[in-house]
Order: sequence, then C-alpha cells, then structure tokens
Amino acid sequence: MTGVWDYREKDLRKSKKGRILLLERLINYGPGKKKLNRREIKSHWRALRLFPKKKRLLELLLWPDRYSPQIKH
Repeated sequence: MTGVWDYREKDLRKSKKGRILLLERLINYGPGKKKLNRREIKSHWRALRLFPKKKRLLELLLWPDRYSPQIKH
C-alpha cells in the first residue's frame, strides 16, 4: 500500500479510501491547524487504522457513556 505522503490532498479527497487515509493521518500524526470532524470520524470508525492509545482516547471522547466506569453503591 502506498502512503498518503506520495499524493496531493486534493487528489485523495476524491475517493472514499483517500478520505479515510487523510483522516487516519490527521488523527495519528496530529491535525496541525486543521480541525477533526466528529461526524466523519464516527462514520469511518470501523475502517480507521489508528494507533492504539489514540484510538482508545477517541473512543472515550466520542462515546463517553459506553466507556464510563460503572459505580456500585
């Protein structure tokens, strides 16, 4: 598989696979001055190949109810 670094962002935006690669790069290596789109991350969640710690953090931020600890009284 060729990396995202070999292509222009404009060309990658044209395909679904390219948009996913760009999103992975933004999450794994930092968005810089760009902002991440919550809806886009959720819609491509299963296809994203993320670093394990970043994936876990995003899960906690995107679905806090699902991953909150259960408090017993």
